[in-house]
Amino acid sequence: AKKDGETTSIDATHLVRTDQMILLRAEDIGLQVPAPEQGKPKPDYFVVMSPNGPQRHDQADAGDLEVNTTLQGIPVKSVFTLLKERAQEKTLEQYAEVSGIPAQTIAEVAWEFTNHGKKAAIDMYRGPAKHTNGFYAVQAINSLNILIGNMDWRGGLADGGGAWDDLGGKEGQPFPLGKLHPGKTKSFGVTFSREGWRYEESTLFERDGGYPARRPWYPFAFNMWHDLIPSAEAGYPYPIKMLWLNMATPAYSVPGAGEQLRILRDPKIIPLVISTDIVIGDTSMYSDYVFPDLSYLEQWASPGDVPQPATKSTPFRQPAAPPVPEIVTIDGEELPMSLEATMLALAQRLGLPGFGKDGFGAGVDLKRPEDFYLKVAANLAFGDKADGSDGVPEASDEELQVFRAARRHLPPAMYDDAKWQRATGAQFWRKTVYVLNRGGRFEHFSKIYDGDYMAHRFGGTFHLFIERVAKQKHSVTGQRFDGLPHYDPPLFSNGRAVDDQAFPFQLITFKEIFGTQSRTPGTYWAKLSLLPENFVLMNRADTRRLGLEEGDRVRLSSASLPQGASDLGNGQQREMVGKVKPIEGLRPGVIAVSQSFGNWAYGAQAVEVDRILVPGDSRRSTGLQINPLLRLDDHTRTGPLGDAIGGSVSFYDTRVNVTRAYA
Repeated sequence: AKKDGETTSIDATHLVRTDQMILLRAEDIGLQVPAPEQGKPKPDYFVVMSPNGPQRHDQADAGDLEVNTTLQGIPVKSVFTLLKERAQEKTLEQYAEVSGIPAQTIAEVAWEFTNHGKKAAIDMYRGPAKHTNGFYAVQAINSLNILIGNMDWRGGLADGGGAWDDLGGKEGQPFPLGKLHPGKTKSFGVTFSREGWRYEESTLFERDGGYPARRPWYPFAFNMWHDLIPSAEAGYPYPIKMLWLNMATPAYSVPGAGEQLRILRDPKIIPLVISTDIVIGDTSMYSDYVFPDLSYLEQWASPGDVPQPATKSTPFRQPAAPPVPEIVTIDGEELPMSLEATMLALAQRLGLPGFGKDGFGAGVDLKRPEDFYLKVAANLAFGDKADGSDGVPEASDEELQVFRAARRHLPPAMYDDAKWQRATGAQFWRKTVYVLNRGGRFEHFSKIYDGDYMAHRFGGTFHLFIERVAKQKHSVTGQRFDGLPHYDPPLFSNGRAVDDQAFPFQLITFKEIFGTQSRTPGTYWAKLSLLPENFVLMNRADTRRLGLEEGDRVRLSSASLPQGASDLGNGQQREMVGKVKPIEGLRPGVIAVSQSFGNWAYGAQAVEVDRILVPGDSRRSTGLQINPLLRLDDHTRTGPLGDAIGGSVSFYDTRVNVTRAYA
């Protein structure tokens, strides 16, 4: 690949043992391999078919794309051959029938995509991914990019520009925050979400007699929380005593949310529920304690790598407005109440090393949120190189004046020049100001391209055949996963197909361009002027067939919510009723409902705080909240449908019935 001017390589020529569906190793057919270096793991040596016969992948100049033969009695095929055979398992007409797209259209799009060299790319996420077969859908789409070799090429697929290390992981950076408090207790055992863990490697595998697992395990997934509350009821993999929610509202946003509500209300399942929230929200309203948090205009944040820019960039959020929550005093220190303030207070109360006055060395505190985030900014300012040569310039006196003037409206408990300087140390302060004045570090746009290549490159190996997936067994069915992309209908976690054909419409969801799920109910300027309520969008042919006009009210029901009403647990029934809006740009047989409406909290109803009644505002509750309708998994019964490999929940595999709702 390098000789051909490619920055990346693929496994298309690697040979697969079709008797085991794993990659062929050199040792399997008697090819010599070097002894592993002492103290290092044994490397894999794969096999390709060259003009001189089978060779190790690290020794051959090239390999045959199409191979179907036997070596030393072992049946083998190349990865490319397996992928080609997989694609040809159906005819173009059969794919057209499955997808509902005419065969001619598929052929035209395929021609267009493959006739511009490397100057074409497909990007994807939510639409293909949020299905029970989402992993394989994304794998198939990625395969198309791989097959035209577009990665790292100008006009092709880009990996993003990357970011500067902000946690001090590089030698010489001033604040190694990843090693913040030595001697801390480390996590151990299976994660409650079962992500990153193989069922077979847990003690539960033997305890429960092997397959099927009581609930799915997700060895390849991360950042999962949709099954935490249902798993607490099941006590699987173990019961919990406390749940702390932050930046999450599962009672509103998880498919099949009625089960989340039912379980959350029972203190015998989770005795203590704590939330950090900017309001009393649709989930935090069920908490025993709600710690106030700050809105995005009042808080600090360093999101790290943002993949969209093709240049290196690390944005850095800093408070722009005084905090709405009251100033609290913690250990003699006045500061705005927030998630970080709460956690820092707990750390200091527990006496954890590294926190508090002089916690990061003489004269450098770690008591306040800015004590942490300003150290992050100082690391950004220093850069990634040990000698500091990648650092930013020092802010001039004029820049310091601009910096102070821009923050003069902030209260002393939030902004104090002397305290902020103390958080980073005087030697790093001017460089830190340089970063803060610019809202982060951003590489110049001239650094996007390097001739015909992207300047920031992936440079690695792509796998059309994913062996680590192919070797792993499904925790419920006990069957091995497929290492190649393939088509599946919607499946329950026990491998059985979802058969909801009695419900004639396919429901899909989306977010309004001005909405971010449940987190924008208070943006009156957007909701009232743009869209005060959402609609049940239907193709005009379907509305004519059902005798519906724009504005007619319809009731939606599904196999998981056949009565068309969800119990909110506070004496209220939320009916799945919305107004119809006929459109042309939607496939017949499909309805679409956006997910930014129908809040029952977030100020929608009156609440009493410290014996003061805060009136509700009905404008926050307008529209239809669709998640209680979405399909539950028949195996777990309390969790939503989901992807067994990628771990995503399904927002697109629910079928519903649509009937007129009479007042």
